[in-house]
Amino acid sequence: MVMCEWWRDENLVIGRRTKKIIEKKPEEALMDKFFSARSIVLLALLAVSLLVLPLLLPPLPPPPALLLLLPVLIMSFLILLAFSPSRMPNVLVTSI
Repeated sequence: MVMCEWWRDENLVIGRRTKKIIEKKPEEALMDKFFSARSIVLLALLAVSLLVLPLLLPPLPPPPALLLLLPVLIMSFLILLAFSPSRMPNVLVTSI
C-alpha cells in the first residue's frame, strides 16, 4: 500500500520518493510566465476589435440554409462517436 501525505506544503512524499512542488514566487505573476507583453497586447487588440467592428460594419446577409445545418451535423457526428463502442481491446487501467 502506497501512502501519500502532504508535508509543509513543500514536498509530496510517496513511499520513498520525494518530489519537490514548484514554489510560486509572490512577485512573479502567473500571466507573465505564459504570455509575453507582445502577445498580451495582441490579444487585447483582438478583443477590442471584436467589440468595436460589429458596431462599425454593416450587417451581413443571412447564410444559406444548408450552411446552417453544418454545426448540427458536426454535433450529431460527435455525439455518435462519443457513444459508439471502442474497437480497442479491453485494457485494465489502474491509477496509483
